[in-house]
Amino acid sequence: MSHRGGAVHVVTTRRRYKGRVYATHLLRRSYREGRQVKNETVGNLSHLPEPLIEVIRRALRGETFVPVGERLQVVRSKPHGAVQAVRAAMQRLGFESLIASRGSPERDRVCAMVAARVLAPHTKLATTRWWHTTSLAEEYGVEAADENDLYSAMDWLLERQGQIERKLAARHLREGALALYDLSSSYFEGTHCPLAKLGHDRDGKKHKLQVNYGLLTSQAGCPVAVSVYAGNTGDAKTLMPQVTKLREEFGLKQVVLVGDRGMISHKAIQELRDLEGLSWITALKSTQIRTLVEGEALQLGFFDERNLVEISHPDYPGERLIACRNPELSKLRSHKRQALLEATGKELEKVCASVAAGRLKGKDKIGVRVGRVINKYKVAKHFELTIEEQRLEFKRLDEQIAAEAALDGIYVIRTAVPKKRMSAADAVRNYKALANVERAFRSLKTVDLKVRPIHHRLEDRVRAHIFLCMLAYYVEWHMLEAWRPLLFADEDQAAKADRDPVAPAERSEEALQKVLTHTLPDGTPAHSLRTLLEDLSSIVRNTCRIPGPVERSGTFDLITTPTANQRRALELIEQIAA
Repeated sequence: MSHRGGAVHVVTTRRRYKGRVYATHLLRRSYREGRQVKNETVGNLSHLPEPLIEVIRRALRGETFVPVGERLQVVRSKPHGAVQAVRAAMQRLGFESLIASRGSPERDRVCAMVAARVLAPHTKLATTRWWHTTSLAEEYGVEAADENDLYSAMDWLLERQGQIERKLAARHLREGALALYDLSSSYFEGTHCPLAKLGHDRDGKKHKLQVNYGLLTSQAGCPVAVSVYAGNTGDAKTLMPQVTKLREEFGLKQVVLVGDRGMISHKAIQELRDLEGLSWITALKSTQIRTLVEGEALQLGFFDERNLVEISHPDYPGERLIACRNPELSKLRSHKRQALLEATGKELEKVCASVAAGRLKGKDKIGVRVGRVINKYKVAKHFELTIEEQRLEFKRLDEQIAAEAALDGIYVIRTAVPKKRMSAADAVRNYKALANVERAFRSLKTVDLKVRPIHHRLEDRVRAHIFLCMLAYYVEWHMLEAWRPLLFADEDQAAKADRDPVAPAERSEEALQKVLTHTLPDGTPAHSLRTLLEDLSSIVRNTCRIPGPVERSGTFDLITTPTANQRRALELIEQIAA
């Protein structure tokens, strides 16, 4: 470009002064006088933004600029990063071959439903609407699928459940390994499903029909199998089918089954004793512990200098009893009991006042009111009540309360695993591993996957729905493990094998710093699973086209460049191993 017979260009000079670098941008004209080339400063551009200066520099070199909209149009933009992360995790896990060795539309739809459940759990109809707002439908090839297609895929999946669970067991359960098992429930919306029954309420939804389901996991909590039962099925009744599954379907000759005191009951143990190669770890109920204390087989003085002691008792032949006392748990239970007793006492005093004032009369009416009070706080056993037609008296059973308080913080692990195979400390740690199953239930029911409420009417659809949610948790479990460095989670998992098994669990110093500062060691934000997925969703797939005649206006995709944190999250997913 020329100016008054000369060429105009931008000259940039930089100099350092007192530790800072200063840049000067000058617009200059070069011209020739005779045989000499001279420069003339036309203007100072230093006050302009750097990007604008660069545009001026390029324009003076002869480049032509036009508005972006005339050269490139964004046809649509869809969140992609979170979909990319889940899909990458599923690929690392060989998820497609886990579901079926050969490709099919049903397999694609199942994989898409699992990914959708991890990202945004909805009903099947809502899922077919939601996944078109992201890149998920395109990634899994399910753009044309409707809710009926998804129901058919669920039916197809249920037929393959046994085969899939055997593959999972082969991956995550080895001979002699621990298998964790627990039962939970979820409530129904509707009344027509044969599985929907009234049962032990775990969701705080009184008078709601529910379905029970038992989850079988590895020692680390990785899900392996799920079984669905009618809502009124007791915990202990679901145990033996799991034993059969472990031994016959999974082909495990040696296995240690871990279940809570309500699951592996005294009656169930009588059946387990006859099964060669099967051992168990469970805990005694409070009444059984009280019997040991009253018979002096377990003396409270044992805990004066230690918090764990191993004993034996003729009522438990061939078994080991490992008694533990947790002082912090003792304080917590004592405080809770005292609060419940005081609350119940205040409510009973109000009822007494109503009876004394003549506002409440009749033994039956008084009894009903009193029943509502003592059942509210569930400490009726600690009160003695005298109810007459026009009189109500109550008093605390202090000796009984003191006897129960003496056992606060004490629990007894019961196991048939020989000492040479498992130390007392490891037996306690392995029983506490049931917390991994509880973590799975929290994720399934409330935090992430939202298995409830269940809307399906058909029994098989309910079973397929719960199995689908378990498979989604399988993917999520591996993502959580891979993303520990980015989450509030504790990265020092190896410390669990060495810490005091009875003392309250403590987070590592690094994990505490995450919680206190809400940041990672490098100063970037710490995340929950949800917030990290939302952050990744800002990686967008843009479908673009160049304006022009139809025959020349084909589209192409441009994906947002990830930030350093997003890139790290995607790199960690690539480290997942099945």
